[in-house]
Amino acid sequence: MTQPAPTSSTKVLTDDFPVPVDDRYFEDYQPGAVYEYGYITVTEEEILEFARAFDPQPIHVDPEFAARGPFGGLIASGWHTASLAMRLIVSHYLSRVASLASPGIDELRWPAPLRPGDTIRARLEIVEARRSRSKPDRGLVRTQAELITQNGDTVLTLTAMNLIRARNPGA
Repeated sequence: MTQPAPTSSTKVLTDDFPVPVDDRYFEDYQPGAVYEYGYITVTEEEILEFARAFDPQPIHVDPEFAARGPFGGLIASGWHTASLAMRLIVSHYLSRVASLASPGIDELRWPAPLRPGDTIRARLEIVEARRSRSKPDRGLVRTQAELITQNGDTVLTLTAMNLIRARNPGA
């Protein structure tokens, strides 16, 4: 299964963090900041390949069946869509030196289908950044994420939580 290269096929679309991803710490994630990254174009072959391996429902693996289905054609698995969001998040947003883990994702939704030929971008808004009381060397960052197509359709929304190491643990 082919995947986009970490940074060669995607780019920063708006003003980015004041520090690069390989020098980004908890203090750099400021509530209210919005960042956009893209683009990834999904092909029919990629949709079929992912779905055959991980989500072999007819609307994802059988173009003829899908044409008669509720979406009027082949659509990507929501899990494929989520993996593309993760690629953009990891390539551009999450610190390469301070990202510790994620305790989970809230409110994962697929409000519209991702279709062959769609080109997507990620829009990420930091909604909360708070230092851990019990472990002051890190903080919790909550991010509202959206994947948006070239037509302006939102194909994924989620709220991510990430534990990020602090640059200044005692601050």
